[in-house]
Amino acid sequence: MPPKPKLNVQNFPRPPLLERTPRHLQVKWHGQTIADTKDAYWVLETYHPPTYYIPKSSLSIPLTRTQKSSFCEWKGWATYYSVTSEGEKETVKDRIWSYESPNEAYKEIKGYVSFYAGPWECFVDGEEVRPQPGDFYGGWTTSELVGTIKGDAATRWL
Repeated sequence: MPPKPKLNVQNFPRPPLLERTPRHLQVKWHGQTIADTKDAYWVLETYHPPTYYIPKSSLSIPLTRTQKSSFCEWKGWATYYSVTSEGEKETVKDRIWSYESPNEAYKEIKGYVSFYAGPWECFVDGEEVRPQPGDFYGGWTTSELVGTIKGDAATRWL
């Protein structure tokens, strides 16, 4: 299979673009696949790796809503969730989020969730992703991305 073309994150739009992606997305945790889909959306925003939104129907574990919320100037208010691994080995809070009442331009992601790239392993078309730098943004970084990626102390305010 030929390599994927490079995607320069500095050429991604602002406001962010929401579109369907046919990529195969998987999230694995403690040896279990907890999300698996080819029916997803990605959000592409200047200086960010893609943020993927997965249908809740593709999850194999239940979500529990937490008290955390945050506001995105483009998408609106985010709701956060906790999950507990099979056998109740570990509970992780606020590393999965959704927009239950997104702004009009992002209405398609209602009923979809996004995962920070950790503590679980996240994959795009079989490639394990790296988390977006820093502790605030939830993009998934893959080898096809080039350009300055926002997120650490030096780039967070780009």
